[in-house]
Amino acid sequence: MTNGQPLVPAMFIFGDSVVDAGNNNDLKTIIKADFPPYGRDFVNRKPTRRFCNGKLASDFTAENIGFTDYPPAYLSEEAEGNNLLIGANFASASSGYYETAATLYHTLSLSKQLENYKEYQNLLVAIAGKSNASSIILDGVYLISSGSSDFLQNYYINPLLYKFYTPDQFSDILIESYANFVQNLYELGARKVGVSTLPPLGCLPVAIEVFGEDSNECVAKLNSNAVSFNNKLNATTQKLQKKFSDLKLVVFDIYQPLYNLVTKPSDNSFAEARKACCGTGLLETSIFCNPKSIGTCANASEYVFGMDFIHRRLQTRF
Repeated sequence: MTNGQPLVPAMFIFGDSVVDAGNNNDLKTIIKADFPPYGRDFVNRKPTRRFCNGKLASDFTAENIGFTDYPPAYLSEEAEGNNLLIGANFASASSGYYETAATLYHTLSLSKQLENYKEYQNLLVAIAGKSNASSIILDGVYLISSGSSDFLQNYYINPLLYKFYTPDQFSDILIESYANFVQNLYELGARKVGVSTLPPLGCLPVAIEVFGEDSNECVAKLNSNAVSFNNKLNATTQKLQKKFSDLKLVVFDIYQPLYNLVTKPSDNSFAEARKACCGTGLLETSIFCNPKSIGTCANASEYVFGMDFIHRRLQTRF
């Protein structure tokens, strides 16, 4: 931050629940987070429609860049007038690189998020003027967080996919979608783009519970699929950088930091790495994580999967 100004004029956020700041609340979907205990550790102690007890990784990134406010969820009431000058959040929980992942849950696919972004650009021109809008678009930072829902909420549980595609083949489909999405963003003016890798999918509580075969250990096969996908993501990113010489495309590794937290929680001041903070900590998410979820933890800071704290440790920045 220079002279009290953010390092960039705006942030534009795309992806899934890791960065969704509330767009799902305005959709006909059960994948929502507009009720407690979501938001209980946020500034106002109220649900913010984030799938988190506090701030998201993208919120911390905005603060680190120098913003005093967060880019509003594009479908929210806050997304109007001067609020849009600092960008917007287009992410939607349960979406993914695979187009039909969002269709299954009635959320916003990446292609729909891109349509909303195009609409945003027209609004921005009306608010700021063509010249200022162009500068905001060109100099802004673009963040992408996607892929986890493609595997955990789609591929692994959908026989139409896992019986037809190997994990390697499915990841190729996702990578092609990623490359097309980045190219579309570039054509619309994006020049500073950051994308996060997949986390260690096999270490997530729900993955261990569903696919762990009565083991409390990370599911090696799922982690292997994530590593394979991440390798392809890195290789494709390098190709895109070579193709577009003025594109700054950065991959943020969240796999290794989270794996270290899960496998060595006490070394990182955590007490619980197997369960999440809500309910039993094994399956609860979205509407299943609610005020009546028995067992919800009192102190999320002790949990690797206490959401706010995992986001804090996995925050990304340019």
